[in-house]
Amino acid sequence: MFSIYGVTGQIFSGTLEAMDRVSRLARTRAVRSIARDGDEFGVEAVVSRPTQDAVHAYRAMLPEELERGPLVHVAQVMSRPVITVQADATAADAWRTLRDGRIHQAPVLDATNNLVGMVSERNLLMVIDIDGGEVIETLRRRVRDVMTTPVVAAAPVTDIRRIAAVMLNNGVDGVPVVAVNGSLQGFVSRSDLLRAVINDPPLSLWR
Repeated sequence: MFSIYGVTGQIFSGTLEAMDRVSRLARTRAVRSIARDGDEFGVEAVVSRPTQDAVHAYRAMLPEELERGPLVHVAQVMSRPVITVQADATAADAWRTLRDGRIHQAPVLDATNNLVGMVSERNLLMVIDIDGGEVIETLRRRVRDVMTTPVVAAAPVTDIRRIAAVMLNNGVDGVPVVAVNGSLQGFVSRSDLLRAVINDPPLSLWR
């Protein structure tokens, strides 16, 4: 389940398929990669018998004791507690928050701690100049003036494969995780998903 939050509050709640129809989030898609042999010619690919045999051989060689349930929900891989930035903070202060936390982006909260956007280093570099990691000049803008909004958020029980789809389809590097009551529970980045792949083998690739 996904939600979309903007400066006026929650503006959408529903499935990934329904969210894709929200015009305010529509973007130009990246060039589609070729997923299967024959896709580039518009023909239907057929899974060869050798490929099927390879899959069965892979499953047969796995030690039985290594089989276990796969990672499913974003709550299992998200980072917490979450470093956040206030919408009324200055761009310079937000930069220092990201620098000190060694992160590249952060959820933005309003005065009542509701999610209203995301701010990244890219957003902030449009209004501040950095030299040696320190702010040397700023246009004195507030975070609310440069943040990205609306922002997609996910429920804690969202399938991580759908989280990955949102990142790819919307060109974002992370997704805030928000409870039903609107409170921020965590944040999942591309790094969190990759770390889960590396640190939690074996993956149930063929299920």
